[in-house]
Amino acid sequence: MRSSFARGLAAATMLVLGATSAATAQTYNLTLCGASPGGLWSLLGAGIDAAVKKSFPGSTITYQTSGGGLANVALLNQKKCDLAIIHDAEAKAAITGRPPFKTPIDSMATIAQLYTWAPMQVIVNADYAKEHGLTTFEDIAAKKLPAQIVLNRRGNIASSVGESMLDAIGASPDTIESWGGNVQYAASSEQGDLMRDRRADILINSLFVNHSSIRELASAIDVVLLPITDATAKKVVDEWDIQPFIISAEAYDWNDHDTLTVTLSAQLFVRKDADDKMVADITKALTDNAAELQGVHKAMAPLDVKLMSAAKAVPYHPAAVEIYKNAGH
Repeated sequence: MRSSFARGLAAATMLVLGATSAATAQTYNLTLCGASPGGLWSLLGAGIDAAVKKSFPGSTITYQTSGGGLANVALLNQKKCDLAIIHDAEAKAAITGRPPFKTPIDSMATIAQLYTWAPMQVIVNADYAKEHGLTTFEDIAAKKLPAQIVLNRRGNIASSVGESMLDAIGASPDTIESWGGNVQYAASSEQGDLMRDRRADILINSLFVNHSSIRELASAIDVVLLPITDATAKKVVDEWDIQPFIISAEAYDWNDHDTLTVTLSAQLFVRKDADDKMVADITKALTDNAAELQGVHKAMAPLDVKLMSAAKAVPYHPAAVEIYKNAGH
């Protein structure tokens, strides 16, 4: 048996080692650029904070409100945040230097894909669709309809993608105006009122399937969901590096067919020159604690490590790639 002195020395040594370990335990204090407070991105910010805290106790991911993904490109580029949520189409606009960017910004690297299910939904007043025999998105151009169309507000990426969808079928805003119609721009919260008041015939916006605003609109007026063709989808997908998406027939009780469209995805980005260890640790925290993100909202239930690793628009940071490889992705 060891002497009391030896036991005491061993205990003292363990205390010292434990104190040293606690003192050197890795913690992070990082800023995440998101969007407005109270929306899904703020919930994702809370989920990311919870995931990092779980792997690195004492860490804090501070959610910083902003104008959204387009603003976050500049904030990340200027090192005003460490992490940023940005849509794939917004990243594409940045790296190609298309408006609102005056020159290309190519300082981003992907760390995780967060969701891919915010499809562009073309919702039409059912009376208008019946009156004009409108069954596909392409009919707008084929019939040269004098439609009153509402897109998201200017400066929102969903508005730009909506315009690209119209351009792809030969129905640009100017062309629609020449047919006697017009294209309005309004925030998502205002679009339902325009449809209900018959000041818009067609709504085009990026929304989660079965979003509350769609349910409210469908309870007020009869609506239909228009599909786009493969050819239209390919044009828009190629332009923006986004993905096709099928809204299933079961998604709405007022829609009885699978509906092809395109979708916006959201990714978590860092700068290309971000510290390798930080990127690896944050990525590992997300992959180990995906449930923290899944739990922030029922819409996030499909998120898993495979989806996190599957972004296409911007290459992953090399340190994140290693984490996904080790996780089998």
